[in-house]
Amino acid sequence: MSRKTNDPLHQLRHPVAGLIRLGVLLGGVGALTSLLPFVAIVELGRVLLSPGPLDIVRTEITALVIALALALGWLCTGLALWATHLADHRMQAALRRDLVRVLGRVPLGWYSDKTSGAIRKAVQNDLEELHHLVAHHDVERIAALVLPASGLLYLGWLDWRLMVLAVVTFPVYAVAYAWMMRGFGDKMEQLDASFSRVSAAIVEFVHGITVVKAFGQTGRAYQGYREAVHDFSERYAGWVRPLLRLEALSSLALSAPVILLATLAGGAWFLARDWVGPLDVMAATLVAMALPQTLLTLNQGMVAQRNAQAAAKRIASLLAAEPLPESRHPRQPAGSAVEFEQVSFRYGDGHEVLSDISLHCRPGTVTALVGRSGAGKSTLATLVPRFHDVSAGTVRVGGVDVRQIAPEVLYQKVGFVLQNAQLVRGTVRDNLCLGRPDAEEAAIIEAARAARIHDRIVALPRGYDSVIGEDAVFSGGETQRLSIARMLLADTPILILDEATAHADPESEARIQDALSVLAKGRTVLVIAHRLASVMTADHIVVLDGGRIAEQGGHEALLRRDGLYAHLWRLQTGPVEEAGEWEREARA
Repeated sequence: MSRKTNDPLHQLRHPVAGLIRLGVLLGGVGALTSLLPFVAIVELGRVLLSPGPLDIVRTEITALVIALALALGWLCTGLALWATHLADHRMQAALRRDLVRVLGRVPLGWYSDKTSGAIRKAVQNDLEELHHLVAHHDVERIAALVLPASGLLYLGWLDWRLMVLAVVTFPVYAVAYAWMMRGFGDKMEQLDASFSRVSAAIVEFVHGITVVKAFGQTGRAYQGYREAVHDFSERYAGWVRPLLRLEALSSLALSAPVILLATLAGGAWFLARDWVGPLDVMAATLVAMALPQTLLTLNQGMVAQRNAQAAAKRIASLLAAEPLPESRHPRQPAGSAVEFEQVSFRYGDGHEVLSDISLHCRPGTVTALVGRSGAGKSTLATLVPRFHDVSAGTVRVGGVDVRQIAPEVLYQKVGFVLQNAQLVRGTVRDNLCLGRPDAEEAAIIEAARAARIHDRIVALPRGYDSVIGEDAVFSGGETQRLSIARMLLADTPILILDEATAHADPESEARIQDALSVLAKGRTVLVIAHRLASVMTADHIVVLDGGRIAEQGGHEALLRRDGLYAHLWRLQTGPVEEAGEWEREARA
């Protein structure tokens, strides 16, 4: 397989390669015709300065050639950019569709392994990097190659010494530039990776600012962003600082005054020896003055191509994400029972999180998963809506393996309220109706009332039509109640609650608990809890330890057993003075 075939950038551009080639061809013609006015001006000078009567016809023809060449050059360049912009539009539309398709089909647990900043960079910033490369780079590069090459050929046709004179200062810059660009690709990859960490740190810090401020950890949380910025600045300064002086000195070789001085001085020497005429020197000067801009374009194009290659690699990596496997012959679940049969789960690195879990959650009951942090509570619960698939064993919903249920059917059966509830950009009504777009007004209001959030919504400037982030700003507890109302409206018979009151103040927690009690009625509920007091009335309590079921039963029975559950209960409810220092901090 060829190198090009393995290049992510080549693969992304391949569907629109024909339009890009058309743009390059038109751009080359446009650049070539843009040289004609320079040549015609020189020839017009010859006509005007030639002895004898003025040749009117030749003068008019030359002037007409200049006008037509300018018009043709502008037309070809415009058509070239139209073709490449059309190619970019088609490529961007296809990539966005593919990204939406892939991101909509990956397991929900895939997002827990990715930072939101990294995903945002791939689906937004990286697509912008590709825009310049596809829509502008190839046309600008062909023009930057054709124009100086044809100009130098023209000078060589006049006199080879003029061609040398036009580039006399370039070797100085070429040697310095080659030295400065050593290891450019590796350095750009390092800088790009560092900037990705900065972007991710910004997003994560902003998203978590409410929590870290509430617990007085702003400085600590800011540390990750500060370290990412420091790493980027050190890498960038370490690369650029030694090159600045050399860049400043070598750039003088391409400055207009230096090129003009060198060309006119050399031209004067040529004239003194009668090698060329004055108009030939003028032609050499015009071509020489146009060369630095073409070099700058090529230089910028190299940087843009490197950035685009890195962006294409990230986009290709995102597009290569494994989708959630779907059964070719999906089955319809019957009922709302949830069963775990000898379930084990390990992440891609081989780390086992759950081992041999067997559990039956009957319809209309509340099953609580408790245990120490890292015991596998959330992982076990999220296997039901297929955030991940089991490594061994079976998870069944309504008697059917969840892997044999179509995703859209599964999410009509299973709803979840997570501790970090999210709202999408749109109206309050849009957010409530995500799981049931055709819900009637009465049903929406009923769900909001049951979730204890209706009064807060109607107090907004436009009520249910208020836009999140503009005239509707909700606290963490209010956001949780909105997500509960959303689940009530979706009316899923199975519900996963992952510590839905984790970051709420006491008043908000009481309202959330009231809303949850309404939400749980008549459903199969699986609750992940750290505060045992919040689940002491659950029908069944399962205590996990080290990814296994340590014990299970009712609250009173587990206390009498005096095992891990009783130990955790005493830590949370016993006298503070009897607890160790780490226990008191945990309660705080």
